[in-house]
Amino acid sequence: MPEAIPRPSARILLADDLDRVLLFHGFGSARSPARWLTPGGGVRPGEPLNAAAARELREETGLVVAPEEFGPVVAVSSGHWTSDDGRRFLASDSYFFLRAPEATVDVSGMEQLERSLVTAFHWWPLDDLRTTTEHIVPLDLATLLEPLLAGELPSEPVIIPWHHEEPAQ
Repeated sequence: MPEAIPRPSARILLADDLDRVLLFHGFGSARSPARWLTPGGGVRPGEPLNAAAARELREETGLVVAPEEFGPVVAVSSGHWTSDDGRRFLASDSYFFLRAPEATVDVSGMEQLERSLVTAFHWWPLDDLRTTTEHIVPLDLATLLEPLLAGELPSEPVIIPWHHEEPAQ
């Protein structure tokens, strides 16, 4: 099996003033079905995680937030995925929690590829996250969000499971 390419990412759990979280739908491929994901994406070489989070948030939502406004990483997840062209990646997702009262979403800053993969965005209330049959990433997002929305940040990042079963090695 080919060596996995490391791919760190900075992801944002973006909550509005109604305690809803923003998720984007799409990102389906020949290898995986469409799913709902948090804003965020790849960290560039040498880029601090909070700077990547700020850049990705600006590109994907139009919301401008200084890197220092992001608090600590609240959750992490890692696992493998394979691109449609057969490249194998080892993702390391770092999640930040951020409140953005009355945030409007402007996707015009997305890269062309991202725009082609995103089919919708939606602000999800906790109750809907708990009851949906849709594929949500990260897994069990409602449980992760509940203390964050109550103002309780973990002292260490919560380790959350990868969003799909790992392939056999």
